[in-house]
Amino acid sequence: MKALLSKSSIIHYSVILSLLFISSVTQARSLPDFTELVEAHSPSVVNISTKQHKTTTRNKFNREFQMPDLPEGSPLNEFFRHFFGEGGGPQQEPREFDARSLGSGFIISEDGYIMTNFHVVNEADEILVRLSDRREYIAKLIGSDKTSDVALLKIDAKDLPKVKIGKTSDLKVGEWVLAIGSPFGFDHSVTAGIVSAKGRSLPNENYVPFIQTDVAINPGNSGGPLFNLDGEVVGINSQIYSRTGGFMGLSFAIPIDLAMNVVDQLRDSGHVRRGWLGVMIQDVTRELAESFGMKHPYGALVARVMPDSPSEKAGIEAGDVILKYNGTKLESSSMLQHLVGASRIDKPAELEILRNGDRKTVFVNIGELKGDLASEDNRSRLKQNVALLGINVVELSDDIRDQHKLEGVKGVFVESVAPGAAKSAGIEPGDVIQMINRVRVANLSDFMKAVKDLPKGGNIAVLIHRATGSRFIALQVPKE
Repeated sequence: MKALLSKSSIIHYSVILSLLFISSVTQARSLPDFTELVEAHSPSVVNISTKQHKTTTRNKFNREFQMPDLPEGSPLNEFFRHFFGEGGGPQQEPREFDARSLGSGFIISEDGYIMTNFHVVNEADEILVRLSDRREYIAKLIGSDKTSDVALLKIDAKDLPKVKIGKTSDLKVGEWVLAIGSPFGFDHSVTAGIVSAKGRSLPNENYVPFIQTDVAINPGNSGGPLFNLDGEVVGINSQIYSRTGGFMGLSFAIPIDLAMNVVDQLRDSGHVRRGWLGVMIQDVTRELAESFGMKHPYGALVARVMPDSPSEKAGIEAGDVILKYNGTKLESSSMLQHLVGASRIDKPAELEILRNGDRKTVFVNIGELKGDLASEDNRSRLKQNVALLGINVVELSDDIRDQHKLEGVKGVFVESVAPGAAKSAGIEPGDVIQMINRVRVANLSDFMKAVKDLPKGGNIAVLIHRATGSRFIALQVPKE
């Protein structure tokens, strides 16, 4: 039997098809067109190649040689040792060669200043900059900063096309962004994507709140610009997260606001000054938040105050929770490091802290980060463990202090940990308990008094000291 469509049905399907066509056209038109942006700003992006003179060793012989099994005292033994060495393998001799690397950069001034990554030009003996019109220049390194991974170069040229600098603070998650660079040496390759997140903290990168994108970034893109749709540079493409060495959808860029602050300092003085508070901090977990009487976890928990630091002079104490820094709420402890690092030296900063359930305002005169304090702060970013009771503690005797290098440390020494909750939670023999349930512990008597009135079944905070630094542990007191 043949099915026939009525006239009304045909009209109905025609309307649907028309709507689908209009919808697809509208959707296509809503996607960004990057052609004008690329044409206008691609000339300001440069290719950077470096040369580094190195010395290594090489074999005198092209193939491996196996020492023959000769009788002891054979005159041939001396012959083979002379030409092949004592180990039986070929002798080594020095060899000089040039190591080369590729990266990207972008022009920030008409008179030849160029921004790129520190790791692109690190230890380079020669830096070659190639412009989009194929002109090449030997660049001078004005200055570089390993902490932020930013470097400033200068070439002897004038009237160069420069980028337009935007504001990272105006960037929104979900916004379209575009990268131009030289992945694997392919000059001026263009890739696009969206902003996946802002303010990302990466391991060993405490002072850079990275922009996360899904823009395809590969080796050679490093140091290149990240543009918004207005053609403004909002970041420097710096790192990727990858298990294979290639792009996997996670790219990270240095915010241009931070990078320009670094560049201005490099241009003026050749080095960067970075703010220092002098505290070791950690995140506030849900359990720790409960022990502090907080409705939800946020802020930076002070695990240790450095001696003679700005924080010590301002009266900051271990156990304080820093809630706000100059009016900015700290959603995580990493935010504090970003804000302090960008602060002006010798200027007061306003901190809102939580201490023993009370909020108060403290003003700290920001110091300057020097030496390896950055790595010490990095070690202070410790993950949380939830500890339970089940420990045996003793007084900190002189012998214990000498044996475990605990000079100047106060508290009680964890002699042993019983099998069960405490051991599985991470409390270890050798730890020193310095505070429990907001009560300072200087000796065994203090510890016993603090433990006596612990809330049954509740969460309390315990401050411990060990070789890797000080940290708080949320400890759940058993109900029985």
